[in-house]
Amino acid sequence: MNLSDNKILITGGASGIGLGLAERFIQENNTVIICGRRASLLEEVKAKFPSIITKVCDLSIEEERIALYQWIAANHPDLNVLVNNAGIQNWMNITDADFYNNMKNELATNIEAPLHLTSLFIQLSSLKTVMNVTSGLAFSPFAKVPVYSATKAFFRSFTLSLRHLLREKNIEVVEIIPPALNTDLGGIGLHDAHPSVSSFIESIFEQLKVGKQELTFGTSETRLNASAEDLRNHFNAMHS
Repeated sequence: MNLSDNKILITGGASGIGLGLAERFIQENNTVIICGRRASLLEEVKAKFPSIITKVCDLSIEEERIALYQWIAANHPDLNVLVNNAGIQNWMNITDADFYNNMKNELATNIEAPLHLTSLFIQLSSLKTVMNVTSGLAFSPFAKVPVYSATKAFFRSFTLSLRHLLREKNIEVVEIIPPALNTDLGGIGLHDAHPSVSSFIESIFEQLKVGKQELTFGTSETRLNASAEDLRNHFNAMHS
């Protein structure tokens, strides 16, 4: 993909990786639209980056996903990049009383939403690139986030198929595969010891410049290229 002169929608773009992507795409002279559930957080981002376009949307709700697409089609029909970044992570056990409700919310946000949005936005004749944010946990799960890990494995599998399915429409599919980063995903303070979002963003933009379609960093690069035995050993080491 060209790194400048695009119009880009980033879901979950008000914090974490989404915000890092938004900031860098703005630096590369792109028009950036972000959506999220919290109006106050979107307003904070807008104050920092006046050029950014914001839209309140709860992607776990089907009607709001449809409304988001209709708003884009009416007001930004030249949108050419969709970044499926929004996701939630619950640290939980299957024995928890609220396991089922939390699980449904993760499935709706991490799987249903990006698949539905992709099926909607490929109807835009201008769309040229779909970027899906998966995870290093797609290869080797972490049992404290069992559903999150499973959704990312699902989303990676879907992304591989999507790349094949969209070739005839000449739509490029890029997978962003982050490791654990210093964000509030899953809860404040849980990932403080991990690499910064900024270092991750710099790395993946260098990979985009040379045309890579699977963008990795640190341990996610290791997992992408690991053997089945290596992944089993990694899982055992995390849970010993």
